[in-house]
Amino acid sequence: MPLKLYNTLTRKKDLFKPIGKIVGIYGCGPTVYWYQHIGNLRRYIFEDILLRTLLFNKYNVKHIINVTDVGHLTSDADEGEDKIEKTAKKEGKTAKEISEYYFNIFHDDLKKLNFTEPDVWPKATEHIKEQIDLIKKLEEKGLTYRTSDGIYFDTSKFGGYEKFARLNVEGLQAGKRIDVGEKKNKTDFALWKFSEKEGVRQQEWDSPWGIGFPGWHIECSAMSSKYLGEKFDIHTGGIDHINVHHTNEIAQSESASGKSPWVKYWIHCNHLILKKGKMSKSSGDIIRLKTLEENGYSAMQYKYLCLLTHYRKRIDFDFKMMKSAQTAYKKLKKKISEFEDDKKENKKYLKDFTDAINDDLNTPRALQVLWKLVRDKKAKGKIKTIKKIDELLSLNLLKKEEIKIPADVKKLVEERENLRRKKEWAQADNLRKKIKEKGFVVEDVGEGSEVRRA
Repeated sequence: MPLKLYNTLTRKKDLFKPIGKIVGIYGCGPTVYWYQHIGNLRRYIFEDILLRTLLFNKYNVKHIINVTDVGHLTSDADEGEDKIEKTAKKEGKTAKEISEYYFNIFHDDLKKLNFTEPDVWPKATEHIKEQIDLIKKLEEKGLTYRTSDGIYFDTSKFGGYEKFARLNVEGLQAGKRIDVGEKKNKTDFALWKFSEKEGVRQQEWDSPWGIGFPGWHIECSAMSSKYLGEKFDIHTGGIDHINVHHTNEIAQSESASGKSPWVKYWIHCNHLILKKGKMSKSSGDIIRLKTLEENGYSAMQYKYLCLLTHYRKRIDFDFKMMKSAQTAYKKLKKKISEFEDDKKENKKYLKDFTDAINDDLNTPRALQVLWKLVRDKKAKGKIKTIKKIDELLSLNLLKKEEIKIPADVKKLVEERENLRRKKEWAQADNLRKKIKEKGFVVEDVGEGSEVRRA
């Protein structure tokens, strides 16, 4: 089955046909002012599956993910504080220290999830010139205007602004999505914001319009165009980006280049939220990957949980769901560990897997194919086929776990071995139960024993 992807631009599954020989992908990256939670990380799991699917289908890919380290305000209405500046004040650090610290933690989480490094992680602060040049282009075309707090894009001069997100512009309430203020239209947005008082902000730059900093939306347009050109194949992000951020990116990018469509395929990942509601960084009510690890779950088990649901469907997370995914993942790994490599490849199961993943990255169906292969007692070529499947899913299916056994558990295992040698079976069984209570299982192998996590 050829690769098909659901395209937000057309609102249907489209056959994937790249523009040129190299597939260009741009992903909206993190705003690095605090920890990324498991809802944020779901999007990068989806993006990695997309990338690996393209590589699986033998495409050459150039992958860019930006880092927003300036300009993302606390409101989509171009109001509020810059998130990086606000955290820097709160923590008594420089803006650069804040962005680097939280990016590094995020980057470590991605490594645990086997995320494939993009070709470039461009930072907004390192591309100020490109952003100013893009705003100048828009200004020369008469698409901008000045207010007391910045330079704005006039959305009334971009025909079809509302088409991408299917917006009812007339029905937008001022103050809900955007505060009108000095703006000519409710949907107009900032390209460049002036510093309220020069020298107060840590991150501000000179420009043809005065001292200030770039708007959030202009950053992605400038950086994607620099690395991928004025037209490219795929732009990704969360569904929350559709109505504002991506709509604004399209307006300014297509206006500047005169080329439409700017991006051929727009692919959006749905939310992972807590059953009680959406995770909020502002309130501090989030679950991190570290939180899962502290509760006995691994990054791979969390990734497995995410792949059980199609990327376009919402996940309502709770720990009962996480426990179920952990159990299934452990069972899958254990079954796979029992297979011997016959050096063959199972073409039927590999085709079924490819058909599933090429049908708009259908990971739930792909996992069903994997489980069917694992349970098929007559199937040949299991190890080689699973290895091929795991090149895409990247769940460490064939990797042997390095188990760190705590000192107290080791001591109990040794005591149990002594009891077994003395044939004191009842006491040995009691120690087996104590070991299990501590989260480990001891299995007798010949004259010795093996220990694994329960």
